[in-house]
Amino acid sequence: MNFNLKHIPSRPQKPRESGCTMMMDKGLSIREAEDFVETSGEYTDVVKFGFGTAVVSKNIKEKIKIYQDAGIRPYFGGTLFEIFFVRNQISQFQKMVDSFGLDLLEVSDGSIVVPHDEKCKIIHKLSKNFTVLSEVGSKEEGILISPSKWVKMMTNELDAGSWKVIAEGRESGSVGIFRPNGTPHSILINKIISKVKPEQILWEAPAKKQQVWFINLFGENVNLGNIAPNEVLPLETLRLGLRGDTFFNYLPDSIINERKPTLEDTKK
Repeated sequence: MNFNLKHIPSRPQKPRESGCTMMMDKGLSIREAEDFVETSGEYTDVVKFGFGTAVVSKNIKEKIKIYQDAGIRPYFGGTLFEIFFVRNQISQFQKMVDSFGLDLLEVSDGSIVVPHDEKCKIIHKLSKNFTVLSEVGSKEEGILISPSKWVKMMTNELDAGSWKVIAEGRESGSVGIFRPNGTPHSILINKIISKVKPEQILWEAPAKKQQVWFINLFGENVNLGNIAPNEVLPLETLRLGLRGDTFFNYLPDSIINERKPTLEDTKK
């Protein structure tokens, strides 16, 4: 950091198991990727090439090298896995991932139906050669999954070999673990973490209010994903208490009691 400040929380160094940030690349240019790495590479753990953008984006190999040289692990989003799967081209998907020199991939079933036993078998097989992220939750607004099923799927996928399970929220932050208005399903989330360790989950949280909610619940080292490129640095300030929303999170009570505004202060 540029300044020596007291009461700043500790953040683990990369590669890290907790406090991970996943940026969503929906078609950045080479120059934009270079600029992103210069400003935010230090605070980014993984980059997801969103949905099927890798099929039509130019210069994917060059961008992969830019991210990897910066100590970031890029991967293709789970929707691309589903695009191959539904066409019965899983072996080609694995070869394609390998040909791009990627060690990380995602297995998901947010857009199609994949029997869970079959999904776990795929995770187990792929985890022998790759680090696997798997995603739980539907991308469809009307499909609701019970908390017990969320827990069962997450637990089974971790047991099958997933490095972390992604809790679906989409880039809109309005499905899965969120209500249509973007507020978190707090009862669902609390039931999930009663059975699954939070550090094993990467929560998709594209909106600032969602990021603040998770930081307030789990602390600065919560795993968060689907972060827009220009929001990675602001997210890091939220994690460190350098923004109004988390300003008092890490300050001692003596400072909070003296300096935190109250309703009475606004009436003076």
